[in-house]
Amino acid sequence: MSDASSSNLDKDARIAELEAALAARDTLIDTLRFQLAQLRRMRFGQSSEKLSAQIEQLELTLEELEGEAAVANIRQAKSAHRSERPSPVRSLPAHLPRDEQRIEPETGHCNCPECGGILRPLSEDSNEILDVLPVQWRVIRTIRPKYSCRSCEKIVQAPAPAKAIARGRASFGTLAHVVVSKFDHHLPLYRQAEMMTAQGLDIDRSTLAGWAGQAAQLLDPIVSRIREEGLKAAKIHSDDTPVPMLVPGKGKTAQGRLWTYVVDDPASGANGPPLVWYKFTQTRSGTYPQTELKTFAGLLQADGYAG
Repeated sequence: MSDASSSNLDKDARIAELEAALAARDTLIDTLRFQLAQLRRMRFGQSSEKLSAQIEQLELTLEELEGEAAVANIRQAKSAHRSERPSPVRSLPAHLPRDEQRIEPETGHCNCPECGGILRPLSEDSNEILDVLPVQWRVIRTIRPKYSCRSCEKIVQAPAPAKAIARGRASFGTLAHVVVSKFDHHLPLYRQAEMMTAQGLDIDRSTLAGWAGQAAQLLDPIVSRIREEGLKAAKIHSDDTPVPMLVPGKGKTAQGRLWTYVVDDPASGANGPPLVWYKFTQTRSGTYPQTELKTFAGLLQADGYAG
């Protein structure tokens, strides 16, 4: 066997070994993702610091493995396509705002640095990088001038715009930011308060809690509409999840319930949009889902809980 053939066999064996290692790593990543999802669901019903520590450890391990897998994929791609023309970098999304920075030669764009002759445009090179601006808070100051008629003394003034909170200082955008950060980005209110303090905003956590409550009231008509349409469906999926609930005055928590009602059944021929709404209750009494679904006439899919 020639040296070239032996070298090719060794290279093929090395590639097969690397592919097997990458496949094993991908399997481990998928397993960790599944375990992490299970622990996150369990955390809704437990306040154990040990469980939170397990979740954080899994997240760190998963992040490290995903980083190693990304580096390995890049190296494998470079090795496989070393002799080929590299693929062009994908352009950044067109909807993002562009901050154009034009860099002229040190001598300007008029005279040549060598002979002093007049320069003429030839072409230009451009490059785009992704940048981020921190959250920037601002104050909207609304001014409504008053005018009086010289003839009849009537006072004219534009009506005040609608406010998210009567006599409050939070805009609709601020309420949306607080709610999305808390419930979608999983940033507790005390952390949001700390982030605001870092930018010179002294807003107490209780104030943020009040804003979140006001946002819930503003969204209530939408929730009611979702529930109204959901109760018309042919089938509803329902389940409850235990959640810790503060007991005022006792300094400890009790176990409440978060009931979920879901309409999403395309496998059975349903062509309506998926819907979901939630109801919080202090106990697991069956009277709560019975009351919630008293006008529902379709099929209920749930677990074996007798309530």
